[in-house]
Amino acid sequence: MSGGEQFPLPGATPAWAAEDRWARAAWSRLAEPGDAVAAALRSALGPVAALDVVLAGTDVPVLPGDAGTPRARAALRAGLDRWRPRLDGLDPRRDAEVLGRLGGRLVVPADEEWPRRLADLGDAAPPCLWVRGAGALGPLVERSVALVGSRAASAYGEHVAADLAAGLAERGVAVVSGGAFGIDAAAHRAALAVGGATAAVLACGVDRAYPAAHEALLARIAAEHVVVAEQPPGASPTRWRFLERNRLIAAASSAVVVVEAAWRSGALSTATRAAALLRPLGAVPGPVTSSTSAGCHRVMRELAATCVTDAAEVLELVDAASGEAVPVPPERERSGRRRPLAGLEGEDLRVADALPVRRGAPVVSVARAAGLSERTVLACLGRLALSGHAEEVGADDRGPLWRRAAPRG
Repeated sequence: MSGGEQFPLPGATPAWAAEDRWARAAWSRLAEPGDAVAAALRSALGPVAALDVVLAGTDVPVLPGDAGTPRARAALRAGLDRWRPRLDGLDPRRDAEVLGRLGGRLVVPADEEWPRRLADLGDAAPPCLWVRGAGALGPLVERSVALVGSRAASAYGEHVAADLAAGLAERGVAVVSGGAFGIDAAAHRAALAVGGATAAVLACGVDRAYPAAHEALLARIAAEHVVVAEQPPGASPTRWRFLERNRLIAAASSAVVVVEAAWRSGALSTATRAAALLRPLGAVPGPVTSSTSAGCHRVMRELAATCVTDAAEVLELVDAASGEAVPVPPERERSGRRRPLAGLEGEDLRVADALPVRRGAPVVSVARAAGLSERTVLACLGRLALSGHAEEVGADDRGPLWRRAAPRG
C-alpha cells in the first residue's frame, strides 16, 4: 500500500496493519495521548491485534484476563466510539512520508533510538515517537536534564535558565525542554550557543513550528539535534496534549528542574510527573515576593524538590539515586483572574479545547477533534454550557453548532 492511498473503510484490513510499526503509527493518530483504554487494549492484544479490533467495526471482543471484565468492556466500547471516527483518511505511511521529506523517522520501542526510561511509564508510554533531527534520540537523552518553567518568564528566570543550560551542556549533559516561549527557549538557545545537545518535545506534529515565532529555533534544533512528538505530522497543539506531553519530558530525562514558575504554571505538571516517576527533582528559588517563583517554592514544599542554584548542584541530581515520590495534596486556590479553561480537566477540558473560538462547530467535528465519542461530547457540552465555557450558536443540517465562550465570573 503506497503512502498516498486512502485508508480502507472499517472491515477491510490494509496490508501494512500486520506490521507492528505501522499499527503503532496508526494508534498515535487514532487515540489521544494518555488514553488509558487504548493503552490497555494494546497491552492486552498487542498493537496489531488491537488495531484490528478498531478496524473490524463489530461488537466489543472478549479480552483476556482483567481486561475482559464488564467494566473494562464498557470502557472499551466507549473507546471504540472515540477512535472509529478518526479512521476516515487514516494512513500512517502517508504521515511517515511527510516526515521523511523533512528528514524525520518513526521510532518504536524495538528501535535502538527509543529512550529506555519511557518504560517507566508502563501502559502510559506512547505507542511510537515521531522524531525529526540529525541526532539519535535515545543516546541524547540518556544523560539529560529537563529545564522547564513559565512562558511568561522574567529576566531573572531567563538568565538562570540560560546559565543552567549552558553549564550543563558544557559538561556533556543534554538539555530537554518543550520549545515554548520563556524558560524553554532560553534553555534551548543557551545549550546551542555552547555547542551542547538539546531536545525539544512538542505537543503537536514535529512538522509544525509552535509557537510560530520559534520556527528558526526549532529548525536549528532539528538540524543539529532532535525535535520529537508522540503526535503524528500535522497534529495541532491543544492544552490536553501539552499536559500529556509533560509526562514524556519527565520520563525521558535523568532529572527535572523547575527554573521559574507561577503557582499554577503548567511546569508544575511536569514536576508532579517527575516525582511520581521517582525522577530527581530540583527547583530554583526566587524572591518570596515574586509571583513568578511561587511555583518553584511550591514544588520544594509539596514535592520535596531540591533547591538548586547552579549547574553543579543540578549535576548532583543527575548522579543521585531516586528517592520516594511525595503525594501531591489538593491544589490550593489562589485569587486572580480565571483563565478561559481554568478549572476544567479530563474530558471536559478536551472538549473545551476542541471548540472553535469564533464560528460554531457541529458535535461530530468536535468529537473528532477531541478524540471522544459524540455521546461523551454531548454530555461534556451540557456541563460546559452550565459553567459558561461553551455556548450554542445556531444549527445547520448537521445539528446544533457550538463554540467556546469566556467563563463566567
